[in-house]
Parts: sequence; structure tokens; C-alpha cells
Amino acid sequence: MIVTLKIFRFNPEVDKKWHYETYKLEALETDRVLDLLEKVKGYQDGTLSFRRSCAHGVCGSDALRINGRNQLACKALVRDVGTTITVEPLLGLKVIKDLIVDMEPFFANYKAVLPYFVNESPLPADGKERQQSPEQRARFDETTKCILCAACTTSCPSFWGSDTYFGPAAFVTAHRFIFDSRDEAASERLHILSETSGVARCHTVYNCTMACPREIQITKAIGELKLAMVTGKLD
Repeated sequence: MIVTLKIFRFNPEVDKKWHYETYKLEALETDRVLDLLEKVKGYQDGTLSFRRSCAHGVCGSDALRINGRNQLACKALVRDVGTTITVEPLLGLKVIKDLIVDMEPFFANYKAVLPYFVNESPLPADGKERQQSPEQRARFDETTKCILCAACTTSCPSFWGSDTYFGPAAFVTAHRFIFDSRDEAASERLHILSETSGVARCHTVYNCTMACPREIQITKAIGELKLAMVTGKLD
């Protein structure tokens, strides 16, 4: 089949304003949007710029707006998105070139919630690791799946309004550690999340949950964070 690919273009070295360029190419219904971008760059326009790495839905580097919806280009199939496809960079982040955005504000918000294990207590006397029951591990299993693609955060209207808003990805990471029975920084993270850039600015739009390529129940996790902030309970 013939696919029409409409791609957002902006090169700060030569362009005063962004624009779109359209390409037509042969494709199979099982081709991924990433395959189409590779074909354009390899055979039609070598100046096209976009991010990619593993191409298997693990690294999250190729998150884009595809027909108005945040998706991973390596997981979006032609048969699912149609033969007329518009590809744009993620919203809410500065465009560096074409489909590449500046991820620094996203990662700054991620770092703000202490995205690492904190435990200053001595290890058990027997020298073994800090143990955890299957039930305790299951409590935060859902939020360990995040690949930091930013698809959720850049689909959030609150983030569009202010890039200082921590955003869904940061909340997911905070949830992962706050509800880990081995971690000792839950109260500190909850205090951070109580700031004006925290969970209070989540309006439960559900865009984040719909955008997540890992199918994490993000809105549910944020609700659990809000409840923990109010009650102080983590069970």
C-alpha cells in the first residue's frame, strides 16, 4: 500500500518557523511508524532527525505524537494508525530539531522526587538482603514498569501549562519507592509531592494512562499517592 507521511519539520539553523513536509512511500500494514521514518531518512530525506535506540518498546526514546496521540513509533503499526499519518514531536518540551525535543525539564522533574532506593539502616545480621514478602513486592509492581519515555507527562494539560509541574512519570517513580517496604524516604517524597508542582495539580484527565505504552495505571497510582498524603498510610 501507499502511505502518506506528514512530518513536523524544524531546523533552527535554517528555519524561522516550523512547518510540515509530506512524503509518500510503500509500506506493509505490519510496518511500524519507526520503519517509515527510517525509510524516509534512508531513501528520501537524510536531513530528517528523530530519536530511536532499541526499536522494541523498551528504551522509550522514540515517543512521538502520531495522529495526535502520544505513542512509541516502534510499537505503532500502519494497520492501527492508517495510511495517512501525521508525526509530530511531544508537546510541552522545546523542539531541538524536527522530532527531537529537549528532555532536560522532564528529567529534572524526575530527579526531584528522589528516584532511588533510600535505606540507611544496617543490613540484617545474617548478611542477607533486606527481605520482602510477595505481597509487599506486589504493592508497587505496577509502577516499576516505567521506561521514562515521557509519553504520559507530555500528554498532560497541567504539564503543558508549566514544565515545572512534576508530571505523571515523576509521580509513577515516586509511587514505586514510597510503597516499597524496604525504603525509608517515603515521608520525604510525600512532602516533595505536596508542593505546588506536585500531585495537587493533577486534575485526573486520564490522558497519562491512555498514553502509557506500558499500560501502567498511572491515574490510579496518583490517587494512591494523594490518599497517602492525606492519611499518612502506605498499606
